[in-house]
Formats: sequence, C-alpha cells, structure tokens
Amino acid sequence: MADTKPKKTYHRGTGRRKTSVARVRLCEGSGQVVINGRGLEEYFTEEKDRKAVIGPLEVTEMRGRLDLIAKVQGGGITGQAGAICQGAARALKKMFGLTSGQQEGADGADQVSGMAKKLRDSLFLTRDDRMKERKKYGRKGARKSFQFSKR
Repeated sequence: MADTKPKKTYHRGTGRRKTSVARVRLCEGSGQVVINGRGLEEYFTEEKDRKAVIGPLEVTEMRGRLDLIAKVQGGGITGQAGAICQGAARALKKMFGLTSGQQEGADGADQVSGMAKKLRDSLFLTRDDRMKERKKYGRKGARKSFQFSKR
C-alpha cells in the first residue's frame, strides 16, 4: 500500500570565497535552483551573481537537467555567489566521477574528461584565495597610518 518513491541521489560539493562557505547538493531534476530556501531570482538581485551561480551548469550543458540546492553562510552577496559557483563545480565533478588522472578510452570517458576540462578552463574549480587583509595595531586600517608629525 505504501508508495515507495525512488530515492534521489545527491552529489555534494563545498565551495569557499572570502569568508563565505557554501554547501551545494545536485540531483536529477528540472533545473530548479534553491538557495537557503529561496529561489535564485529572490536571493540574488544582481544578474552577475545569478550568472556566477549557474555558470558551471551552463558550461557543462546541465542547466535544465539538474536541481541545485545550496546552503550558504558568511560573507557578502558576491562572495556567496562565488562560493556556490565553486561548490556546484565540485559537485558536478564528483557526480560524473572525474579524477585528476583519468584515462581517456571510450567515447563516454572522452565526454566526461572534456567536461572536467571545461570546468577547469573556466576557472570554476579554482579557489579564489583573495581575502581581506587584517587591521594592524597602531594603524587606522590594514595599511593606512595616522599622519606622521616630526615635531
């Protein structure tokens, strides 16, 4: 009597940018994007942030075939978009079983390695390590100092 739905298989990826951390899950679906329980257009108001989030899916031509669910915290809006971007790329890489030293044999393997190359060349798998420099003691900020008076 109990309806047993086939369980969805989720593929996870973690992305980081500045002080933002995103946990991204990908599964087969209709192309829906949910971030912290809200839709993509509702969460990100700027077009560049939306494009950053769906960038890895667009490059691999999986936009309409995969659902993306992300939980992101910390940082600002653009940092969060960058973190989701990296997390989605890592989840895609894990989903298709890509490894760094994969052998190319059959057509399927060529297609999969081509997908990994697209992600790598588009810099979606690369962590942007630029962080805000900390404030130093005896100074106004990270580098700015108070005016020096000789006398």
